[in-house]
Amino acid sequence: MRGGRGPVPGPRESAALVFGSSAAVLVVELVALRLLAPYLGLTLETNTLVIGLALTAIAVGSWAGGRAADVVDPRAALAPLLGVSGVVVAGTPFLVRGAAEAGDGSLLLPATAFAIGVPGALLSAVTPMVTKLALTSLTETGTVVGRLSGIGTAGSIVGTVLTGFVLVSTLPVSGILVGLGVLLVLVAVVVGVRVRGWRAAAPALALLVGGAGIGGLAAVLAPGGCDVETRYHCARVEAEPPGGSGRVLVLDGLRHSYVDLDDATHLEFEYVQAIASVVDTAFPAGEPLAAYHLGGGGLTFPRYLAEVRPGTTSLVSEIDPGVLALDRDLLGLETGPALQVRVEDGRLGLERLPADSRDLVVGDAFGGVSVPWHLTTREAMEQVSRVLRDDGVYVANLIDHGPLAFARAQAATLREVFAHVGLVARPGAFSRIDGGNLVVVASDRPLDLGAVTRSLAGRDLAWEARAGVGLDGWVGHAEVLTDDHAPVDQLLSHAAG
Repeated sequence: MRGGRGPVPGPRESAALVFGSSAAVLVVELVALRLLAPYLGLTLETNTLVIGLALTAIAVGSWAGGRAADVVDPRAALAPLLGVSGVVVAGTPFLVRGAAEAGDGSLLLPATAFAIGVPGALLSAVTPMVTKLALTSLTETGTVVGRLSGIGTAGSIVGTVLTGFVLVSTLPVSGILVGLGVLLVLVAVVVGVRVRGWRAAAPALALLVGGAGIGGLAAVLAPGGCDVETRYHCARVEAEPPGGSGRVLVLDGLRHSYVDLDDATHLEFEYVQAIASVVDTAFPAGEPLAAYHLGGGGLTFPRYLAEVRPGTTSLVSEIDPGVLALDRDLLGLETGPALQVRVEDGRLGLERLPADSRDLVVGDAFGGVSVPWHLTTREAMEQVSRVLRDDGVYVANLIDHGPLAFARAQAATLREVFAHVGLVARPGAFSRIDGGNLVVVASDRPLDLGAVTRSLAGRDLAWEARAGVGLDGWVGHAEVLTDDHAPVDQLLSHAAG
């Protein structure tokens, strides 16, 4: 059992190896979510995929590592386990992003499984290897296994907290993975020298050089560059057209907002024009409003209101401070009494607003292509109703496809709260053959959707507006979303299928 050459890692070294390898697995898992977001979205399915792959890798690595520890000298295996893991982790940005943008993207899932599975399994094999080395007699088996298991769990916790609260907010994704990969290979060299000597550590040294080279290449060549890696997004701003005054805010590869630096009334995206038509016809022209916005992005619509309705006050809840930094630095955002922005979750911000304090609430918050589920429920809509004045209006942007299961559920939910609910969309959406952006509108006063339709036509926008009986068949028996049951991701997945 104890054969082989070189010293056995002491208690502190053993604890450090188990702690560090467990932490590294969680860092890779969480950062993988950021890598996949531009291609799969920040959805429940994406989270489930990554967590499932990571747990599978941990299970396989722990089982295989335990079996291998009974067959080979664990001292000879530790450095290769760490070194190979490091090389794969360092190359992950290039591997995943390159696979996602190659052809039809069919290589993305295999590349993701490899990038998460290989280091996850190899690093998880470290714990049973170290456990085998730490055991000196059967009488201490429970103590050793329990101690190292607890240390591994603590490492996982630290890796999770460190990634979520520090690394992602301060370093680019490529930098995190390249740095972690190089660190793992460096530790492999140290372990190899410690337990096997310099000559035996030569392969680990080669891996260190190779890992650093691959990691550097990945950081330079990997597609998907960002102006800023925020807490929630890979964000960048593009000029459109080149050399003009238009700017597009791109979040995780999706065109999120369009801002014309010279003309705040220029609304490029059709759904924003549709929202503008709803608001322009719901309130007298030029009348200042008290508006609240769930989601900020490029703050296109608050700027529009300030321009066409002087004296309007807009309060915006935007969860991502990195996006706001881009707004200030690259999109000319100026805040003040007329436009205030709070860094906060929209649901929490909504609940803090006084009752009967707003003429208008605009919903345009997204995580990937989905409205965050907790902003879609009956309870959330009751908060919107509480905040609105008696003649106030709620208007929100949705994205859905196929049978539009989510959009119909959202309309059904609004009908539970508001007396009048309408939909503004392309004609094909009403026959459930055309998806994309849809705009829902709700109020306790009647909605003049005929005026909305005329306003849309005046913008050369081939959208229609329907409410009441004209919407009954479209909504059908769609379920009402609640805080207790709001399967938004599943409804969207069904729609996409």
